[in-house]
Amino acid sequence: MAESDLKPEVKALVFDVFGTVVDWRNSIAREVEAVARVKGWAVDPYEFADRWRAKYQPSMEPVRRGEKPYVRLDDLHRTSLLALLEEFGLDPLPADELEHLNRAWHRLDPWPDCVPGLTRLKKRFILATMSNGNVALMVNMAKHAGLPWDTILGAEPARNYKPVPTVYLTGADWLGLRPEEVMMTAAHNGDLRAARDLGFRTAFILRPDEYGPNQTKDLKAEEAWDQVVGGMEELADRLGC
Repeated sequence: MAESDLKPEVKALVFDVFGTVVDWRNSIAREVEAVARVKGWAVDPYEFADRWRAKYQPSMEPVRRGEKPYVRLDDLHRTSLLALLEEFGLDPLPADELEHLNRAWHRLDPWPDCVPGLTRLKKRFILATMSNGNVALMVNMAKHAGLPWDTILGAEPARNYKPVPTVYLTGADWLGLRPEEVMMTAAHNGDLRAARDLGFRTAFILRPDEYGPNQTKDLKAEEAWDQVVGGMEELADRLGC
């Protein structure tokens, strides 16, 4: 019997969301452009989006290292946004306008293949997020984008941020499944590597435009993941949905 025949059946798919399922860059740039038009900002909305996203990983590091307690991503995004307004030399926004712009991350649009592909996958598998986004952010995004999740897992349930192992393991535990019964799905090799090292199955989805025309990372599958596909519908094909 081949080694692959000994693996348990995959019962759930969990998904990285930012970049894998939703197009954060174009969505955030659109929202920044709308504010810039009203406020008269002379900014490149894509540069603003990129620099906001660039603060994402560093903002989570103190939590990962145990130097600070868990803070929701909404709060980290707001702190980053305040710093970014100052860096761009822009006047502070009134509280309600600041909150509306910060919640642009709740209104990200899906990649075109995601809703039809996820809808097909949902017929056979449990579908859940495995994101650093907090629960309210993920729920509101799902409502906006029509994402058919069965449940929201990831950072807030685990009170930490990927790639800390407890984030992935808490997700599997909450589903009542062993890691090898769960397939982590992401457009980021590092995310898959962290999950695979804990026993998860893996699926790499190529998103060469996540960071725009000058993307330099995650342009290919860097390891022999269980599945390597160009989109969510291809993944549904591969998994017999």
